[in-house]
Amino acid sequence: MEAAERNAWEPIVGAIGPKVREARQALGLSLQQLAARAEVSAAAIHKVERSDMVPTITTLLKLAGALDRPIAHFVGDGSRPRPVATLVRGEAHSPTPPDWAPAAYGVEGRMLAAPDARFRAGGVHAMVEPGGGSGDTRPLRPGEELMLVLEGALQVDVAGEHYRLDAGDTLHYPTDRPHEWRNAGMEPASAVWFTVRG
Repeated sequence: MEAAERNAWEPIVGAIGPKVREARQALGLSLQQLAARAEVSAAAIHKVERSDMVPTITTLLKLAGALDRPIAHFVGDGSRPRPVATLVRGEAHSPTPPDWAPAAYGVEGRMLAAPDARFRAGGVHAMVEPGGGSGDTRPLRPGEELMLVLEGALQVDVAGEHYRLDAGDTLHYPTDRPHEWRNAGMEPASAVWFTVRG
């Protein structure tokens, strides 16, 4: 076995005994009481708690059940579990992803959320100055985009189709077809783009 692999699991195995002892003491159980509950000898539990013996999976399952703890409690690496949701605070103004609209001009945007290993959806909020736009080189990729205009108006072209979106309007389109947008009006426009990778 490689030294790096051994180094990765040794702290986890070494923590099993202290975790068993801590859980037993938290329940106010003696070694003999835990032995009776788990159907494991008191001598074996004593060796496990002192890290003189690594319990078999069967023994560990019995101890976990008797101590009313999930087995993961004894073999976890101690790191905090990753949150289920991703929170981005309003003051955390991340720039737009570089591939969102690389040729954009007259646009000030911020990323709301970025696709990652867990999530396929992302979002961008942008202010588009009069005359500003995405340019005609938005990357084509599998997926879809939902655009919501919050203020002002934007002209959007999708695969040769032309749309004018006013405040409150949405447009849903595939991102594997040519698409671009621009502010042809005299006032700034504000919009949100929600993207889903294919």
